[in-house]
Amino acid sequence: MTNGRKTARMAVDVGGTFTDVVVEQDGKRTTAKVLTTAHAPEEGVLEGIDAVLASASLALADIDLLIHGTTLATNSIIERTGARTALITTEGFRDVLDIAYETRYDQYDVFIDKIAPLVPRYLRYTVPERLSVGGETLKALDEETVHNLLPKLEKDGVESVAIGFLHAYVDDRHEQRARDILRAGNPNFSITLSSEVCPEVREYERFTTATANAYVQPLMARYLSRLKVALDKRGLAGALFMMTSGGGLTTLETAVRFPIRLVESGPAGGAILASGVAAQCRANQALSFDMGGTTAKICLIEDYTPESGRSFEVDRQARFDKGSGLPLRIPVIEMVEIGAGGGSIASVDALQQILVGPRSAGSNPGPACYDRGGELPTVTDGDVALGRIDPALFAGGKVRLAPERAAAALARAVGEPLGLSSEMAAYGVIEMVDETMANAARVHAIERGKVIGDHTIIAFGGAAPLHAARLAEKLGIARIVVPTNAGVGSAVGFLRAPIAYEVVRSRYMTLRDFDVDQANALLDAMQAEAHGVVRDGAGDRPLSERRIAYMRYRGQGHEIVAPLPNRKLTADDAILLKEIYDREYSALYRRVIPEADIEILTWAITVSTGGELPGALGEVAPCAPPAAAGRRAVFDPEANAYTQIALYRREDLAPGMRIAGPAIIAEDETSTFVSARFSATLNQAGYIVMERQ
Repeated sequence: MTNGRKTARMAVDVGGTFTDVVVEQDGKRTTAKVLTTAHAPEEGVLEGIDAVLASASLALADIDLLIHGTTLATNSIIERTGARTALITTEGFRDVLDIAYETRYDQYDVFIDKIAPLVPRYLRYTVPERLSVGGETLKALDEETVHNLLPKLEKDGVESVAIGFLHAYVDDRHEQRARDILRAGNPNFSITLSSEVCPEVREYERFTTATANAYVQPLMARYLSRLKVALDKRGLAGALFMMTSGGGLTTLETAVRFPIRLVESGPAGGAILASGVAAQCRANQALSFDMGGTTAKICLIEDYTPESGRSFEVDRQARFDKGSGLPLRIPVIEMVEIGAGGGSIASVDALQQILVGPRSAGSNPGPACYDRGGELPTVTDGDVALGRIDPALFAGGKVRLAPERAAAALARAVGEPLGLSSEMAAYGVIEMVDETMANAARVHAIERGKVIGDHTIIAFGGAAPLHAARLAEKLGIARIVVPTNAGVGSAVGFLRAPIAYEVVRSRYMTLRDFDVDQANALLDAMQAEAHGVVRDGAGDRPLSERRIAYMRYRGQGHEIVAPLPNRKLTADDAILLKEIYDREYSALYRRVIPEADIEILTWAITVSTGGELPGALGEVAPCAPPAAAGRRAVFDPEANAYTQIALYRREDLAPGMRIAGPAIIAEDETSTFVSARFSATLNQAGYIVMERQ
C-alpha cells in the first residue's frame, strides 16, 4: 500500500510476434497484446504499456513494480545479429569451440550441419598463461601479449570480448588481469569473463556461454538502456526487474552484466504460471503447453514444481537431437522449445510432405491473413481458414484479419502441390503442427521416465488453447486447463516470480578426502554473492536459501543433483553427504555402488524471496451455460465440409457452467477450441477445464 493506494504491478513479455502487457491492481487484471516491433522492441513495449494503462485508467507513475522478460537475446543468437565478438583464451586452446564434444549428434549423417561458433576462428586469440586444476600458477600471464592484442582487436572491428582461460573457474586472477589491461587500452570494449558468467568445469560449455554472453551484451545493454530512459521519461518511479531463464527476477544491472541468463525468460514465466495453476487444480503431474506466435514450449511439472537444470541448447540444427545446438550453462527451467507457433511457415517438400516451421513470419510481415505483405501460409492462416479464429476479434480486435488471403496462401503453397482444397490444406498444416508438438512432448517425457498420458495439459499463449484439445487426443491426455488471461500467460507468470539469484562454483573434492574448511569457505563466498544480488531488490523481505552439489561416482562422466543442508558443514557431514547421494542415485537408477568413492564437482546456492503456491480450489455447483453468443462455421475434416458450432464469450460464462464440444470459447487474447471429444466447465477461479467425454 502506497499513500492509501493499492499496489499496481505490471509485467511485459516481448515475444517474437507479440508483446504482451499485464497490469494487476486490487485483484483486477488488465491486459494488452500488440505486435512486436523487431527493429526497436522498446517501441512495441511502450505501445503496449500505453494501451494497458489507458484501459486501467492508470499512469506509469502509479506502477510500483515492472517486470520485463524478452526473447531479444535468444533471437540475436539464432539470427546471428549480435556484436562482433572476439575470444581470448589460453595458448593451445584456440579451437575448443570447433572441437566441442568430439562427437556428432547424428553419427550416420554424412551431410550433418554442426552449429557454427558465435566467434569465428580468425577472431580467437591466444596468450601464454596456465593454471593447474588446483589453481597453482604453471605459467604466469604474459601481459605484454595481452596488450599487443589491442590494435588487432580494434582493426578487426571487435565490439565485445570474451576471456576464457583454462581452469579460471578455480582462480580468476589471470582473467581479471587481462580484463584490466584491455579496459585500460580501450574503455569501449564490452568484456565478459568466463569465471564470472560460468565458473564451472568443462571448457567447451564455459567458453560457449562466455562468448554467447559477450555476443549479446552490447545489444541488450543498448536496448535496456533505451527502455529505461523511455520509462523514466514517462514517469516510472517503481522498481524495474528482469525475468531470468531460471524462473526468478533480477535487477537491471545484473541483467546487463549477464544477459545470457535472460535467453528463456518468457517461457520461464509461463512455467511459473503453470505451476500455480497445477496446484490450484490438484494436478500434481502437469504438462505446461505454451504456444505463441513464433514457438511452442513444453515443460513437465511434477509435484507443482517445473523441472530445472543447468544447461540449455539454443539454435539446434536438428529439432530433437541433443548436441546439435549451442550449449549454454545457465540456471534454466527445462523445457522443449520448437518452431511451431502461430507464425510458423508451412510448405511442401520434395517428397510431397507438409512441413511446418521452424521458420516464422514473425510480426512483420506476419501471416498472410494479417494483410501486411506476407505471402506464405502459416499456422494462424490454417486456424483462420478452418474457422477457429474470429477475424474481427483477433488480438482484441487490434489486428484485423483477412481470411481470403489465408485461403489463397494455403491453396497456392500447399493445396496446389498436393491436389487439395484450401480447407484440406489448412487441416493438413494444423495436423502436422499438432503432431510435431505431440512428438516433442512424447520424447521429452520418455527422456525423463514419465508417462505423458498421466499428465494434465495447462495451455496458455495466443495459440495453445486452439490446439490443446487435439494435442491431448494425440497424447492420450484426459484433462486440459486453460487459465484466465491465457493469451498473455507468460506475462501473468512474471507477476508470480520470486526475486532470485543462483551462484555456481566448481571445486573438486572427494568424500573420502572431504575438506570441510575449503567447502565452507567456498559456500560462504557464494552465499555472500547471492545475498548481495537479491538483497538489492528484496528490501526487507525474508530470504530463503537452497544449496545443492553436483556429485557422481568416481569414474563416471555425469553428475546428479544432491541437496545440501543450509548450514555450516562439519567433518562428520561426509557421511551425511554419502547418504544423501545414495538416496538420490537410488531414486534415479534403483541401485547404489557401495564401495565406490564419490566426487563433488560443482556447488550451487540459490537465494530467493520465496513464494508460496496457491491453495487448491474448491468445488462449484454445476449450472447451465448461457445461450451461445453466436455460431461459427468450422471445417469438419471427416465430413469435408463446414459445420455450424456454438460460439461463447468467456466473460459471459460463470463457474459451474458446462459446455459440450464442439464449441469455441472466445476472449480478447485467444480462443479455446473444445473438440467433439471434450466438454468444458469453468472452475472456481474461472479456468476452463476440458475433460474427455
